[in-house]
Amino acid sequence: MLNTIVHGEVGAEPPLVIAHGLYGSARNWGAIARGLSAHRRVIAADMRNHGDSPHDPVHAYEEMAADLAAVIDAHGGRADVLGHSMGGKAAMVLALTEPARVERLIVADIAPVEYTHSQITHVEAMRRVDLPSVRRRSDADAQLAPLSPDRALRAFFLQSLVVEPSGARWKLNLDALGDQMEEIMGFPPIESRFERPTLFLRGGKSDYVQESHRPRIGELFPAARFETIPEAGHWLHAEAPDAFRAAVTAFLGARR
Repeated sequence: MLNTIVHGEVGAEPPLVIAHGLYGSARNWGAIARGLSAHRRVIAADMRNHGDSPHDPVHAYEEMAADLAAVIDAHGGRADVLGHSMGGKAAMVLALTEPARVERLIVADIAPVEYTHSQITHVEAMRRVDLPSVRRRSDADAQLAPLSPDRALRAFFLQSLVVEPSGARWKLNLDALGDQMEEIMGFPPIESRFERPTLFLRGGKSDYVQESHRPRIGELFPAARFETIPEAGHWLHAEAPDAFRAAVTAFLGARR
């Protein structure tokens, strides 16, 4: 079972399950989850091989969707689902293969397509950190800096580093993520449809959801609507949290 962080109390509305993106965690979504929990329970999950969830050599979307289904079953059997990036792909696979479990779907800045870029360089950079020499996060940051010059990106990665008296360790299963990167960048060949309301929420400065992706999205999600947050890039929930939260709240609030 995935590790989860639960916000809010059970309400009249279905719970909202949040699935984070690659290298993320449930804790990254704390502020957003709390802001959405006024009238419903919000469950932020650590995806497999991330955070405090179990490590597994398999990191495919069918298995990630099954993980989310188990979380939903533990919280009543039906939920609204929000997924970002990798978590968005897992949420889409869940909706397409287990539609009875998903009331409404929100996909944040990702499309149901194969991407040609890779995130393997980040795995390699984190692998090269000499963990026995790390006494504090700043030690790891200094080692990462020549390999990953973006300070904000390094800070994001370092949220998954644990430094204890016994030593430092990554919460990320870097071996599995590296081995299965091609799987993560792809999308399963699914031809079913999810007919219920779906919001594709994209960052205006991001190129992850393009006009050329819309026909495929329409095939799989015929009830899809699209909304853009102009000032945000791929990390739209972190770059424009107020606008992101408002868009999600408005979509879920239109239930009736």
